[in-house]
Amino acid sequence: MSEIRKITDKIIKFRDDRDWMQFHDPKNMAVSIILEASELLEHFQWKTQEEVKDYLSRNKEDIQDEIADIALYLFELSDNLGINLTDAMENKLKKNEKKYPIEKARGKHTKYNQL
Repeated sequence: MSEIRKITDKIIKFRDDRDWMQFHDPKNMAVSIILEASELLEHFQWKTQEEVKDYLSRNKEDIQDEIADIALYLFELSDNLGINLTDAMENKLKKNEKKYPIEKARGKHTKYNQL
């Protein structure tokens, strides 16, 4: 059993033990992912690179919790929709390899359609 499957099973048990599936429709799950991503972003808002480095040294656990919240919702949403997250990531990486060939994209932040 994959690590993703193991953690997803724990997420599902946590949800089901609390009878929360009734609230976890795709729209609400997607909204929750964005809300948690916004909470993550708030940790970096208005900070310079140097300030971020200092902030991270003092607030790593808070940032770790926000990243975990995003992942928890994402893993559950994938499971709820019948999407194998590992397969989806593998497929997306393959697509990205074609969109961003090394010889054109290396060291550049340019969007694929402008390479």
